[in-house]
Amino acid sequence: MSQAPGELTSGQRDWLRVRSYLQQHRHELALAAADEQPAESKIAGTPLLAVPGWQPARPVPIRDISLDFSPADGVPADGVPAAALILPGRADGTRYLRYSDAVRELAAPAMFENRSTYRLTEAELTGPAPRLGFTRGRYFDGIDTGEAAAHEYAARRLDGRPAALRGRIGDPCDLRRRPVNLAISTLTLRLDRATGQASFLLHWRDPAKVGHAGGLYQVIPVGVFQPSGEAAWNERADFSLWRSMIREFAEELRGRSEDYDSEARPVDYDSWPFARRMTEALDRGQIRVWCLGLGVDPLTYATDLLTVAVIDSPAFDELFSLHPRRNSEGRVLAAREFAAHVIDRLVTRDPVQAAGAAVLRLAWAHRETLTG
Repeated sequence: MSQAPGELTSGQRDWLRVRSYLQQHRHELALAAADEQPAESKIAGTPLLAVPGWQPARPVPIRDISLDFSPADGVPADGVPAAALILPGRADGTRYLRYSDAVRELAAPAMFENRSTYRLTEAELTGPAPRLGFTRGRYFDGIDTGEAAAHEYAARRLDGRPAALRGRIGDPCDLRRRPVNLAISTLTLRLDRATGQASFLLHWRDPAKVGHAGGLYQVIPVGVFQPSGEAAWNERADFSLWRSMIREFAEELRGRSEDYDSEARPVDYDSWPFARRMTEALDRGQIRVWCLGLGVDPLTYATDLLTVAVIDSPAFDELFSLHPRRNSEGRVLAAREFAAHVIDRLVTRDPVQAAGAAVLRLAWAHRETLTG
């Protein structure tokens, strides 16, 4: 339950001051954090960080990536606890134990639930058999490490405070040092085969609605790789990159609710008309989906699988719209031309999330493969 402003302790007020600075300066802080990393670790000259095994030389068809799941893994269930220096005390003398607790009580966005996730533990995308390994996770695991580390970095920039949590995590790309929730960040290209011209949509993430990357531009759709619900059967039924992407397309570009009634029964992707039409279009080559790599945000440690969905214009126009509009996480902006000068201007002048900047740069570099 939120406290009234007059009831806040000095520690809570200070926490809110730093949190506000973080929210208002995310892009600037991400660029500064990236500057502290080796140049060779950055994808396509953007702030997004990666190791060599995460950067395939050419686009990988999404269906070529195998997924492994182990219910139990060596990563501690609680991950890396947030540094005590950034967690304030309450008026009753108790202290917040986790960063997510402070966010929930003091600055909760509209969407803030500790849902089940598939936690990434292994990734190899450059060999002959690209694969990703997962175990069980929770959404707040990432908040309690990544957002806490970003808060700590903001406090360091504001007041020169030490960055103990970031030091404890160490290498941002070491999947064994912290719990890693994977987001699938998809650049959607509408391709007119007759002219060869393509366009894409961007998403502005409203900080009042989302717990991560508020105030930044991002490609669309994007979503955490997770089951559709908490019922046990969803863990296996939804363990598919393509099915996760289908749900995000439905939610972010068609306005569908995130409630799939999957606590009562698994999602039937074969009988769901939208999912069936998407998969038919994929099978027929009207939609082509590629993975371009994997990367870590230098500020929040958010980890994104960089994907591109190229959709032929007749299929796109049947399924989606290019018109700007609001959705549950922010605003879908007007379509932009998929062109070098547009991408350059966007990623160098606008507050684009690191993963979005990277997938745009990579997509242009691989445009001949992607658009044929």
